[in-house]
Amino acid sequence: MSALQTPVNWAAFAAAEPDLARTVEERFGAFTHHVLATLRRDGSPRTSGLEVRFLHGELWLGMMPRSLKALDLRRDPRFALQANPGERQSMGGGDVRIGGRAVEVTDAGAKAAYAREVEPPEPFHLFRAELTEVVRTYVEDDAYLVLQTWKPGGPVRTVKRA
Repeated sequence: MSALQTPVNWAAFAAAEPDLARTVEERFGAFTHHVLATLRRDGSPRTSGLEVRFLHGELWLGMMPRSLKALDLRRDPRFALQANPGERQSMGGGDVRIGGRAVEVTDAGAKAAYAREVEPPEPFHLFRAELTEVVRTYVEDDAYLVLQTWKPGGPVRTVKRA
C-alpha cells in the first residue's frame, strides 16, 4: 500500500473533505441500521446489519460478542459499509458507501468511554474504522448519475453520466 493509500480515520477524512463528510454522516444518521460486508474464512462475502456511530473524530462499529461479523473482522479487517438507502426508491441524499479496515479496540478505558456515551448491551466488540474509500452516488436534475469518490491522499473525484 503506497503512502497515498494509507487508511485514515474519520477526522482526517472530514478535515480533507468536509462537505462530503457531512453528507455521509447525514445519510448514516437518517436511519439506525445499515449493511456491513465482511469476508468469511473462505473469502466469500458476508453481509450483516449494523449500527454505526460518528464520535470524537472516529467512525465506530459496535458488535455483539463473538458475532460472525466481529470474528470475520478479527481475521481480516477489510470491510465495506453501506448506508441504509431509505424507504422505497427515494434514496434521499444518494447512495453512500465506506470501505476500509476495522481496528479492534481492546483498551478498557476507550471501550468504557464509548459505553458511557452509547450505552451498548454488554459485553460487546468495538472496532474503529480506518477509511480507504468513501463513495456517494446520486441523481442530479433527473438527468445525471453523479459518482463522487474519495481515497486517502487525494481530492474527491466526481464523474457525471447522462
